[in-house]
Amino acid sequence: MKLHRGHIAFLHDLTMAAVSFVLSLYLRLGDSLPLYMSPGSIAQDAALFALVAAGVYWSQNMYRGIWRYASINDLFTITRAVSLVILIFFPLMFLMTRLESLPRSVLVINWFVLMALLGGPRFLYRLFKDRRIDLRIERDSRRRIPVLLAGAGDGAEMFIRSLLRNPDAEYRVVGIVGERQARVGRDIHGVNVMGTIADLPAVVEQLTERDERPQKLIVTREDMDGQVVRELLEEADGLGMTLARLPRLTEFKTGLGDEAEVRPIAIEDLLGRPQAVLDRAGMRALIAGRRVLVTGAGGTIGSELVRQISDFGPAHLALFENSEFNLYSIDMELAGRYPEMSRAAIIGDVRDARRVGSVMARHRPELVFHAAALKHVPMVEANPFEGILTNAHGTRVVADACRAAGVMVMVLISTDKAVNPTSIMGATKRIAESYCQALDALEEPDKTTRFVTVRFGNVLGSTGSVVPLFQKQLAAGGPLTVTHPDIKRYFMTVREAVELVLQTSALGAAERRYQGRIFVLDMGEPVLIADLARQMIRLAGRRPDTDVKIVFTGLRPGEKLFEEIFHGSEPPMPTEREGILVAAPRTTDLEALVHMMNDCVEACRGHDIDAIKDGIRRLVPEYQGDGG
Repeated sequence: MKLHRGHIAFLHDLTMAAVSFVLSLYLRLGDSLPLYMSPGSIAQDAALFALVAAGVYWSQNMYRGIWRYASINDLFTITRAVSLVILIFFPLMFLMTRLESLPRSVLVINWFVLMALLGGPRFLYRLFKDRRIDLRIERDSRRRIPVLLAGAGDGAEMFIRSLLRNPDAEYRVVGIVGERQARVGRDIHGVNVMGTIADLPAVVEQLTERDERPQKLIVTREDMDGQVVRELLEEADGLGMTLARLPRLTEFKTGLGDEAEVRPIAIEDLLGRPQAVLDRAGMRALIAGRRVLVTGAGGTIGSELVRQISDFGPAHLALFENSEFNLYSIDMELAGRYPEMSRAAIIGDVRDARRVGSVMARHRPELVFHAAALKHVPMVEANPFEGILTNAHGTRVVADACRAAGVMVMVLISTDKAVNPTSIMGATKRIAESYCQALDALEEPDKTTRFVTVRFGNVLGSTGSVVPLFQKQLAAGGPLTVTHPDIKRYFMTVREAVELVLQTSALGAAERRYQGRIFVLDMGEPVLIADLARQMIRLAGRRPDTDVKIVFTGLRPGEKLFEEIFHGSEPPMPTEREGILVAAPRTTDLEALVHMMNDCVEACRGHDIDAIKDGIRRLVPEYQGDGG
């Protein structure tokens, strides 16, 4: 049998048990020991002591810890084991010999000697390896972001120890995956090495069953092979985790003030939940080999759509965008990622029906993802005509062009602000939803185009959203501005948002029973923005309300305290994909809708604000704003 380090440590400890018994006798009896006990009797009693010790050592899991990282926890384990050995050996010897040949004080001396012989080598080994001894006591902590470590070496040990020293640390290590099988089942500062890197999916499943699903996978070795890191990135992404590296070990400070910091701030940590994991195979089946067009291709959602769609191998990818710089940026990125892919970068405005129609005729898309929109609530509130023409009329232009071109599926990207809207932006997105729902609900014999609507909450890190604002304010030293202490929002990552778009496209295209409905991601509980601000301050290594203040500025025009993802007449229903809900149809007669939209567009072009107010209220009866 191959000896592992645990077996060697076990043999060492058995030897120390026998040696400690003989040494304790000598310390008690001195040179008179040979006169008091025969060598055979000493050997017999020492062997019995070692046998008792063997059973106790193994029962106390003394060989799960790694000597290199010996700590107070290991000292407690040794103390418990030594005490049990003495407590078992004492009555056993009493039954066998009535302790006639063994001074009772030897057992007390033996406790101290065995403690020294077991604990001493462990801590001397650590001192030799680290050149210093670091005793720590594990603290109870508040709720922290659960993380899984990749690598069971120096980096993992220092990271765990650093977290334990810092009561305000944002991370909590729930497990370790090692690179070698030899360390599986062992502990580092009480954290279990649950498997190897190859066992990552099984480890995450096991942690999920314990309600400790990790949100982040942290690579602890600075010299880990690049291919392994790339594989970990793909694995982590598929399991709904982000991947991060620790700083180099030389960047860790020494002393009791050590902090373990993972840089830069990963905004995915701010969700307070693992990211949703969706059906990539279904997405690939929808996109691979098909011609695709993305409007608003240079925006936050549009550019991520372009990235993920390109990964699934479309036959042709057309990028439609009215910002020259944004279009140039995503086109150059796509050229770097897939230089051989057939693609086109097209400058245009979704409000220009002739331009959109010509693009459809030339590029013949089978799938259209409509991400072009004006989305910043105060900006649209200040510019209502532009918001209506882009978000409502622009969506109608694209939808009509899709029908005329025989597009297979058009996907409209909407927002939770469309539910009981108090802003013009939300109302315009609800108008867009209504138009696409009405088209999808049509029962026509020659109908070829499906219209799929996807609704989700705020996207972490998108342009104009609160997270980049907080990041800029943090970089400037604060304060962080929040409009109201009670304001809450649903959040998701841009990756989740785009996967939802692609997943629902596959569902909507395949299932006629979802005709005219709206897909929504179950985003968990809404996040209090003030709490989000405090968490970002802590993740930056600073103290909320002490190092960085939070200032409340008052609600902005069109802003609500709470967003909703379903209207009262849209009861949510589950789909076959976990985490994706579908709203019951709430459609408007298409002919009446077209007539009202025409009036609204004419009012916009004539800059008639009173007519705009009236038009919005007719199109969206639940609209609660003042219209301008």
